[in-house]
Amino acid sequence: MARNFKTLDDMGDVRGKRVLVREDLNVPMADGAVTDDTRLKATIPTVTELADKGAIVLLLAHFGRPKGERKPEMSLALVTRPYEQVLGRPVRFIDDCAGDDAEQAVATLGEGDIAILENTRFHAGEEKNDPALADAMAKLGDFYVNDAFSAAHRAHASTEGLAHKLPSFAGRAMEAELDALDKALGDPEHPVAAVVGGAKVSTKLDVLKNLVGRVDHLIIGGGMANTFLAARGVDVGKSLCEHDLTDTAEAIMDAADSAGCTVHLPYDAVVAKEFKPHPETRTVNVHEVAADEMILDIGPAATEALADALKTCRTLVWNGPLGAFETPPFDVATVTLARTAAALTKEGQLVSVAGGGDTVAALNQAGVADDFSFVSAAGGAFLEWMEGKELPGVAALAG
Repeated sequence: MARNFKTLDDMGDVRGKRVLVREDLNVPMADGAVTDDTRLKATIPTVTELADKGAIVLLLAHFGRPKGERKPEMSLALVTRPYEQVLGRPVRFIDDCAGDDAEQAVATLGEGDIAILENTRFHAGEEKNDPALADAMAKLGDFYVNDAFSAAHRAHASTEGLAHKLPSFAGRAMEAELDALDKALGDPEHPVAAVVGGAKVSTKLDVLKNLVGRVDHLIIGGGMANTFLAARGVDVGKSLCEHDLTDTAEAIMDAADSAGCTVHLPYDAVVAKEFKPHPETRTVNVHEVAADEMILDIGPAATEALADALKTCRTLVWNGPLGAFETPPFDVATVTLARTAAALTKEGQLVSVAGGGDTVAALNQAGVADDFSFVSAAGGAFLEWMEGKELPGVAALAG
């Protein structure tokens, strides 16, 4: 599929030019220290490339939810030193991201300098996508680069409005994400499998409705699978189940049939009477779940059948665990299938793309996150992409 966005390769000479780069610096912190620097590391390719070409690199980002007010505990000044350590270069902090003071501070920077501008959400106009704020931000730069896919589902001044004010480009992290997503669902090699897990069907309805018309195999796991089993007339005991959505589940399965998509539901399961680490469990056919038992993981026979299905596929997109993976031993199916997908990817048989917080945690637990073709750290944006929705921050780059 042809790209409809420009990248850093299309920028030309940026020496001495001011480049506003929207990044995701919204990192978790405790006692003044960053507890997970994944997002900071993701910025390195774009920021260093621009700085090495002599650009004045101005980073735009949000931090927390200050709701248009200046809150010291949500100042990006707190992230500047940790970011400097990750980047291995000096980083200035500028106390605003728009206005006269910001303009004066930016004017003191030289070629190759890097600065973090203050939290965009300190301005009430940011989340309202106020054109006046976008104009004020645009005065600080000559070019705009969006490198934050994780914020691309928000139509904010720094993610969408600004892209219409300056020549706009995708950063390296954004470029990699969009290319991977295109291979997974935009223009994938078939057969395509999708793993969709999680507690509730209600949170993934739009995902399921979009996928049944686009994939060849839909693997449903987690608590969601119980709702689909109930729709098929299975008594799921006291398992987590949205009984009020069984008609919806039935409609999704009918749509899948019409589209030639095979829906995979577990036919054996690991059950327990208590949901806690290492309770007494048994593995049963799903038709043999007792009234006081709950399904907490997919059984070994179903897991093996899913692995066999993956071996026939060329593309996999994964969002959500198959069982209650955070509580042992209910991580077995997720870990086993993830390792199968990773092995197929390493053999060149499968393009595997995964995303969502629980999914990343599950792949890390299985020790295979680095073996997938691409793992997205974007939560909401990844989910909206799976729902088939247009992401404002991405669409603006094509404008």
